[in-house]
Amino acid sequence: MNTDPERVRIDKWLWAARFYKTRQLAIKALKNSQVGLRKQSLKPATNIKIGDVLSIKRGVHQLEVEVLGLSEQRGSATIAQALYQETPASVEANRLLKEQLASQPKVDIDRRKPDKRGVRSHRAVKRGD
Repeated sequence: MNTDPERVRIDKWLWAARFYKTRQLAIKALKNSQVGLRKQSLKPATNIKIGDVLSIKRGVHQLEVEVLGLSEQRGSATIAQALYQETPASVEANRLLKEQLASQPKVDIDRRKPDKRGVRSHRAVKRGD
């Protein structure tokens, strides 16, 4: 168990705060430098404390959150939301990004399974015919 209640492992905190569905996904994000503290990448066993500001990259969105509470146990969503607060600069940046993405033209991709003719033409292209 945790002997110091003032600090919590970051992988457990990210899981408890519901940024990632499993601790393994949180560890993977930490190893891929998608989570940082003061512009530094972190290891899964790094301890965080209240007041730390984390930067979390999720897809095209970059979140900056301040740690308000510590927990090693995953609870309800309302408890998880009480563990952190997104910084006003991060909220504004994500709002602008959302508007920018919404203003871009939509590309309609046909995701249906190709018919026989489409499969044959795809194979021909791969072969170089």
